[in-house]
Amino acid sequence: MSSHTAEILWERHDGRFTDNRYSRVHRWGFDGGAVVAASSSPHVVRVPFSDPSCVDPEEAFVASLSSCHMLWFLGFAARDGYLVDRYADAAVGEMAKNAEGREAVTRVTLRPAVTFSGTLVPDDDALERLHHEAHESCFLANSVKTVIEIAGSWSHQ
Repeated sequence: MSSHTAEILWERHDGRFTDNRYSRVHRWGFDGGAVVAASSSPHVVRVPFSDPSCVDPEEAFVASLSSCHMLWFLGFAARDGYLVDRYADAAVGEMAKNAEGREAVTRVTLRPAVTFSGTLVPDDDALERLHHEAHESCFLANSVKTVIEIAGSWSHQ
């Protein structure tokens, strides 16, 4: 069993707060030293109280699911002898009311575009199997109620 940590820091920099007119900009810090500027989404809290140049929790959630899937996919592709040259994803998360009537990221669609080279290239069935194995193994996909779809493509160089 392992544990994972993140440090979140927000500070009020002026006298306003109880009028709900305060900045939502904050900082995420990770154990390896990475620091990320974060904010609420401008879709949730209007600018200037949010900052669209920062990462918001919803897009970080989508990126985390995509990254987890990719890492498992790459591992399984390497195990099976496929040479992956590039993996890009344009993942999209959809906000809607969930079964309990609460606003949630109810669906994430992964759109991986994978480029292979070498003599061994997966056919459509093998590619589907790799994505299925990656989805089934992804710690984050196993941790959420969100529907995760995979609509990918691949090419050979």
